[in-house]
Amino acid sequence: MNGRTDAEIAIDLLQRNGVAEGESRLEGFSRALADALAGKAEMIATRGRPIPGAGEALERLATEPGVLQSLLTGNIEPNAIVKLGAFGLLDHLDLEIGGYGSDHRVRSELVGLARRKARTKHGIDFAPAQTVLIGDTTLDVVAGREAGARVVAVATGSTSFAELDRSGADAVLPDLLDVEALIRAVSAAPGPA
Repeated sequence: MNGRTDAEIAIDLLQRNGVAEGESRLEGFSRALADALAGKAEMIATRGRPIPGAGEALERLATEPGVLQSLLTGNIEPNAIVKLGAFGLLDHLDLEIGGYGSDHRVRSELVGLARRKARTKHGIDFAPAQTVLIGDTTLDVVAGREAGARVVAVATGSTSFAELDRSGADAVLPDLLDVEALIRAVSAAPGPA
């Protein structure tokens, strides 16, 4: 399921279980999914942990000129907010311009959607090559590539460094602990037009 959108996963699960017209059930499925996770926010904060270096990376990137940070995730928007909020990782993100699994089933479509949201809100037209997707799965790399974005892959999930390196990412990092390496990888993209 790594790297897939919640909607894509839901449709697949419904089909595998013989539930007809899965698309028509997505809204209710998403509501139930959001309600279920909202009830577990405290448990997530207690039992979970942020990826080491994530907070520092977000904070440091926020100080970089021309960098506008948001979230691109296969999670539905309310669940993404619960997960990041549990670890205090929302402060440097403009969530209004993010791309979420609740916005579109196809992950690569989320990149263009986030760019359009950024243009509408901030009046900045980010070209595909000025967009950097940071992800930890090969599907993140594919989504970024399909949308024309630069991709920085980080081996913090279940996908190995070697797999990410073979996936066609512009840069691959073992983790987020070397914030300066992340800044260099992100900064290799051209600035706003």
